[in-house]
Amino acid sequence: SKATVSVLNWEASDAMPSSEQHPQAHVDCAAEGPGVDPKQAARIDRMLQRWAGVRQAPNPNKVDRAPFEEVTQRDFSNHFAEGTGAQVLDEVVLECPKRIPVLTKCDVLVVGAGPGGLSAALGARRAGADVVLCERYGCFGGVITTVGMETIAWYRYEGCMNDSVGIGVEMERRAAEMGGATKFPYNESECLDADYFKLVADELVKEAGIRPVLHCLAVEAIMEGNVVKGILTESKSGRKAILAKRVIDCTGDADVAHLAGAEYRVTPKQQAMGMTTVMNAAGVDKEAFLKYTEENPATYADWSRTWTQETTGKEDTLRSPYLDLEFERAREEGHIPKGTQNLGGSWSALSEAGEATNLNLAHVQGYDCTDVMDLTKAEMEGREQAMHALVALKKIVPGFEKAKLRNFGMTIGTRDSRKIIGKYNLSADDVKNEARFDDSIGIFPEFIDGYNILILPTTGRYFEVPYGCLLPRSVDNLLVAGRCVAGDPTSHAAMRNMMACTVTGQGAGVAAAVSIREDTPTSAVPIARVQEELLRQGVRVH
Repeated sequence: SKATVSVLNWEASDAMPSSEQHPQAHVDCAAEGPGVDPKQAARIDRMLQRWAGVRQAPNPNKVDRAPFEEVTQRDFSNHFAEGTGAQVLDEVVLECPKRIPVLTKCDVLVVGAGPGGLSAALGARRAGADVVLCERYGCFGGVITTVGMETIAWYRYEGCMNDSVGIGVEMERRAAEMGGATKFPYNESECLDADYFKLVADELVKEAGIRPVLHCLAVEAIMEGNVVKGILTESKSGRKAILAKRVIDCTGDADVAHLAGAEYRVTPKQQAMGMTTVMNAAGVDKEAFLKYTEENPATYADWSRTWTQETTGKEDTLRSPYLDLEFERAREEGHIPKGTQNLGGSWSALSEAGEATNLNLAHVQGYDCTDVMDLTKAEMEGREQAMHALVALKKIVPGFEKAKLRNFGMTIGTRDSRKIIGKYNLSADDVKNEARFDDSIGIFPEFIDGYNILILPTTGRYFEVPYGCLLPRSVDNLLVAGRCVAGDPTSHAAMRNMMACTVTGQGAGVAAAVSIREDTPTSAVPIARVQEELLRQGVRVH
């Protein structure tokens, strides 16, 4: 037998029409000849319809095939220590005691794999410890990779002290070497490609021999008295324990410290720094947009139009990749709702492919990022506000006329939550007046950004970071690094910055490893030994 297929509605020499070019395009298929299988002819017809860009109607007669996998069921034997299941009361549920399998054991467990957590894990591993790095998302990098915040250290204007030491700068250099970084618009800082940095972080973890655990959330601390012994986790594998000689909390929200019963403070949510939904756009005319920014230059003094800020004056004339008047004009012209608030902020890297990334323009306030219902509202409101921002850019800003949303960050960016009460609590005076400490584990430029303060490090000034701000007062063998170290609001505006998180992270990792080597708790580790190891790793401590 012989089957022939005829395609109608265009000549044989014509190109296959796309659904955009011919939204009503239709393809007819006819199979002729004796013995032709009607089912085969129908399949050919559907195939040609798909090629033509025609959407297929659901097939109500399609029968799902039976699964080939074996049927299985959760095994509850040897799971509950006593009783079965849980007791449901009015407002609470009482769980029966359970036997929790141990996922793994290690010397140093780092919980959270942002810039601080990566630095802690690398510092501890390079000091000789067996390290497990536990992260709740499917990638390392924290705010860089999950939020899309590309600028780990955007403060490097002329006069900044030399901060080219430590693991944080190593991350920047590795990203640049691997082709995952571009120069910041107006100074010597780097913009890290958020997605590419996932690969950079993977390489750093693998090269160091760190044991990674992704998609794993810490839900409880394992305690013996006031000493932390590990964490309970939840994941697709169920509830598992990770046991460790030392634990480093790099969650950003002091989650492990909270679960362990450590003291902390929380700024009331109406006074706390806001959250930001970072978005990336495609279809941007780079040259046209840069021409617009040169004709309409912005400086850090312009930030005061969006919120009141304290500066030293030296920041006011520095160029800034900043947009805000454009959103006001969009409201006045009716392009976005009059009630839209908190639109305005920075742009970052621009690619030759027409991508504008790390658009830090849509902010939400009055939410608690440790409250799941507040986080839910913030995520949804943030995306809505970000789309208003994109509409404004398309209508007002040259170069964005054909722009479209490429993607949002995996999660909203948060700035402000729990801060531990430490053996030492950093103060505004420390970060503004070049504090020096005998137990310093690193240095950081005089860079403060938050709570309506903006001070850029253009005079070479810096302060030292004390080991005491990593130490909770009431829990031992637990260290805290990243934005939740001990201090007042102004010091938090300095220590929350990603490069500062790498300083506390590397210091915590080294201190944890040295405390094991010296057989002392973290509260009594010889600081001279910690500083010796940090110096060996290339860190400047004074």
